[in-house]
Amino acid sequence: MAQTKHILIFLLLLAMVTFSEAVNAPKTTKMVFYWQDWNTTSATVTKLPSYKSGFGTIYVADDKLTVSLDRNSAQVGRAHGMYVTSALDGSDFHILMSFVFTSKEYNGNTLEIQGSDRLFEKYREVSIVSGTGKFRLPRGFIIMETLFLDIKANNAIILVNATILHY
Repeated sequence: MAQTKHILIFLLLLAMVTFSEAVNAPKTTKMVFYWQDWNTTSATVTKLPSYKSGFGTIYVADDKLTVSLDRNSAQVGRAHGMYVTSALDGSDFHILMSFVFTSKEYNGNTLEIQGSDRLFEKYREVSIVSGTGKFRLPRGFIIMETLFLDIKANNAIILVNATILHY
């Protein structure tokens, strides 16, 4: 009898934990947008003259995030933050960026991204490290694909494909 009672209590606790986990399971949101990184919305903060590669150069940005490749398409947000040329040969940025969403259901919500942006690779992956609003306690990743790059003019269009797990 006591053994049956213990088994029932165990099964009840197991059911409660399982239900609790199901209720608190993270949501998955997938987003696709275009990062319009143009020299008119970013600036060089400092550059080390001793490195021709640009190593140590710090940039700040306030770039448009849009629904399509066209620079003049509807804006979904802004990319606010900075990136630093972190490889001696100039081939790698360390990126610290806030995606601040400004349209529809995500208006006012943010995602914080950080990671190594290997400039000359077509596809790069960075981590989602924080967020606000609907994106509280996120984890996830962003795949960035360069669709247009003009190094001399400091212009780029980057396709952003985000996978976000959040509560």
